[in-house]
Amino acid sequence: MPFDDRIFPSRAGETMHGRRALAGWLFGLCGMIFVMIVLGGATRLTGSGLSIMEWAPVAGILPPLSHADWERLFRLYQQIPQYALLNEGFGLSGFQHIFWLEYVHRLWGRLIGVFFVVPLIWLWLRGAVPRSMLPRLALLFALGGLQGAVGWFMVASGFFPDSTAVAPDRLAIHLALALVLYAALLWTGLGVLRPIPTDENPLLRRLAMALAVLVPLTMLAGAWVAGLHAGLDYNTFPLMDRRVVPAGYAALTPFWRNAFENIAAVQFNHRLLATLTAAVGSAAVSVGMLARGRARLAALALGGAVAAQYTLGVATLLLVVPVPLAVAHQAVAVLVLTAALVLLHTVRRPILSSVRGVSP
Repeated sequence: MPFDDRIFPSRAGETMHGRRALAGWLFGLCGMIFVMIVLGGATRLTGSGLSIMEWAPVAGILPPLSHADWERLFRLYQQIPQYALLNEGFGLSGFQHIFWLEYVHRLWGRLIGVFFVVPLIWLWLRGAVPRSMLPRLALLFALGGLQGAVGWFMVASGFFPDSTAVAPDRLAIHLALALVLYAALLWTGLGVLRPIPTDENPLLRRLAMALAVLVPLTMLAGAWVAGLHAGLDYNTFPLMDRRVVPAGYAALTPFWRNAFENIAAVQFNHRLLATLTAAVGSAAVSVGMLARGRARLAALALGGAVAAQYTLGVATLLLVVPVPLAVAHQAVAVLVLTAALVLLHTVRRPILSSVRGVSP
């Protein structure tokens, strides 16, 4: 989004300083959401997400402070199917082990809210936030609050009878909202820092636009793989049960159910989208190598992220989803999305042919 210098302080030397401060705050929020996504992946992989049975946005800031508090929370956890079916008899110490990861996950979400509001007030008082951005920032803050509510909506699905994990569809919604918030903050920050495009490249822009769609779709397909624990089956690559398309791909009726409930179809779809993303990413790198300036650097960074992510995905599958690799796989997926958005922003079409007083 273009910015006119008149919306920043008029004193010499403060305009670019104000932009950098504003962009730094937005990128800092992106970094915190990145950590939140990684923590969320770790809580799901370790089964920690269901350890806190209460939705207490304010009171939940403090952890249990006494043995009686621990006993009360443990008794609540003992009422859900995950305990009875998976963790029965692991004792208070076992509960504390899974509790702390989920506690940190939720605490980090609260800290994101604080980091959104407090620096924003400081930047506003210093005149570094243009009025035109306020509606967008308000919407992003509301989206962050919605993300917390959806997180509890997701966790509550793990309390259903015979359920030992959250519902895959709610997990995908929770991840989708996180990605939307992350992408919007990143794009806004890039617009503040670089208001005028400097690397016009129509072909590279089309490839980057395709990646901006494919990468989130692949990540959401991965959420369904995670939700169904589909990575624990078909642990060969590139074939699945010695076939390109697994024999059970269309086992459910009606056919659309396979995309969401059939382990063979869910894993195949994730593999297919990942391979298509890697192919388009390779094409973007090839075109980007012929570009210059920031576009070339962004394309190279994208290529490295895509290669690392595809390798991690295959290794995670072949080794039957070890937790460290699976967490790394989710983390690098966010880096791939970041690289794709940076590339797209670098070669985007100019909104205005020129903006007086704004330097790229």
